[in-house]
Amino acid sequence: MKFARLLGLPDGASKGVSPGSSRAVQQLAALCHKLLSERGEISGVHLATQAQQAYESLDAPLRHAFFDVLVKEFSPDPELVGRSGEAYRADPSAANLAELQRVVEPPRQELFRRLNTALGGTRLLVNLRRDLLGETRQHPEWTAIAADLEHLLASWFNRGFLSLQRIDWSTPANILEKLIQFEAVHAIQGWTDLQRRLQSDRRCYAFFHPALPGEPIIFIEVALTRGMSAQVQPLVDPLSPISDPDEADTAIFYSITNCQAGLRGVPFGSFLIKRVAENLAAEFPRLKKFATLSPIPGLRSWLKQVSSNPKVTSVLATLEESAWLEDKALAAELAHELEPLCAYFLTQVKHGREPLDPVARFHLRNGARLERINWLGDTSTLGIQRSAGLMVNYVYRLEDVERNHELYTKHYKVIASHHIEWLAKRSGMAASPSASEVPQKTVDQ
Repeated sequence: MKFARLLGLPDGASKGVSPGSSRAVQQLAALCHKLLSERGEISGVHLATQAQQAYESLDAPLRHAFFDVLVKEFSPDPELVGRSGEAYRADPSAANLAELQRVVEPPRQELFRRLNTALGGTRLLVNLRRDLLGETRQHPEWTAIAADLEHLLASWFNRGFLSLQRIDWSTPANILEKLIQFEAVHAIQGWTDLQRRLQSDRRCYAFFHPALPGEPIIFIEVALTRGMSAQVQPLVDPLSPISDPDEADTAIFYSITNCQAGLRGVPFGSFLIKRVAENLAAEFPRLKKFATLSPIPGLRSWLKQVSSNPKVTSVLATLEESAWLEDKALAAELAHELEPLCAYFLTQVKHGREPLDPVARFHLRNGARLERINWLGDTSTLGIQRSAGLMVNYVYRLEDVERNHELYTKHYKVIASHHIEWLAKRSGMAASPSASEVPQKTVDQ
């Protein structure tokens, strides 16, 4: 009980959870308290292994009960935090600061560190955070647990521990199978499709971590092309002709997939893009451009939210017509109305101070420039459903990446081409420019 108080736990917390909770959850909670009190390394690993097995044996409702335990019994003690805060306010000494930092840290963070000592402990914590993230909307009180895990995982999965590996047809089959399983942007339709994506004019790279052997953490697919691609279907067509990669002048990043849901938000995607760009530049000196061909997943949802705007009403009505894709005149009219709305959505519609579109947030934060909107860039069913077929190019100019990153992270400035900016003004959501302000629609602005 004395140790429980030192950890910031209420009296009696080490005795288990409420009487109405499952016995399995009580046993797991007891293991966790015992693990926190253990000083021996060998016995600690044994307890961590037992706790891991106990958690993995729980079904979803019992895991939810365990999350409640993590909130109730492994959070900081408000009284201790308050007293330490007042002591530091009265005397901001190094000793008082150290004490404040000690009592503010949730005991569950130390619990997670100790769970990580078991074989497979890192995988357990990644999966635990995955389980949490799927439920935090319904249980906002669990958000703090997910944040504690993110804090630890961001340290353990930093770039120094990640290994970049190229994936090709000689890569072990169990890893290739995971690419097919996890690909989240453009589904891989079996082995023939995957083989085409690994040919000489394509590249696939993945980050691996020693704690998750044989498990790609995140992977990226690249097409080596002449010119900046505007449509994704030719890039993912398993029957497309294979071109000479030495003739390519552009690397198109057309898919990036995080394989571990529990690592969502851990910022290693930006490291991957930069590392791959550097590798490709060294391998193919003729490459001059590094760009994405990216989806716009929230565009149609946003259009529905602003459907009272007359221009948006017209666009939505056209999209409801089943024949608009086959009717060239109707499609051209729709493009004229929709591209400006898309530009406005990407540059002006915000989530806090950042763009609402998560793909835009990711690439702009990495230092890319919003370059071009591509009409009918993705004519798949999913592409039509989420963005009426529109796709966008973000360009990574290696000499500008750091400057763009600084402008975005410090001032939330969206770096975009002149044409994108003009389109946004023409959307009807902002002041319309005069015809003389229309810039040329080029890639190299």
